[in-house]
Amino acid sequence: MSTDPSQKPKIIVDDNWKEKVRAERQTLQKKEESPPPKQEQLEIPPASFSFLVSSMATQVLAELGQIPDSTGKSMVRFDHAKHVIDTLGMLEEKTRGNLTHEESTMLTQILHELRMVFVAVRQQAAAAAAKSASPDAAK
Repeated sequence: MSTDPSQKPKIIVDDNWKEKVRAERQTLQKKEESPPPKQEQLEIPPASFSFLVSSMATQVLAELGQIPDSTGKSMVRFDHAKHVIDTLGMLEEKTRGNLTHEESTMLTQILHELRMVFVAVRQQAAAAAAKSASPDAAK
């Protein structure tokens, strides 16, 4: 930089700045107007007895902490799990004689497995509670 007062600083003007701003605005508007990218749609299975039972069994496993939720955390809620297991048991009683052999077998097996998982998780929780409550655990 010169200290000569006779030289004035040169001002550079970008003549097309308005066009650039206008083009950026149009690009942003197009992005806002365009629909969001489509997410891959999972095919919904047809309504069936086996799908109903499988959905309820999955719910029980989630309530027993066997399947993590969307955040990756597992939470055990025995009262919710018991309610769904009892509902499946009621469904077994109410549909007795009206199911195909395969449906009846599936329901019986799933109920047995869910009850066994319920008991196992309940015993693990009781053992963990007893261990934390024992005087040796405090040391």
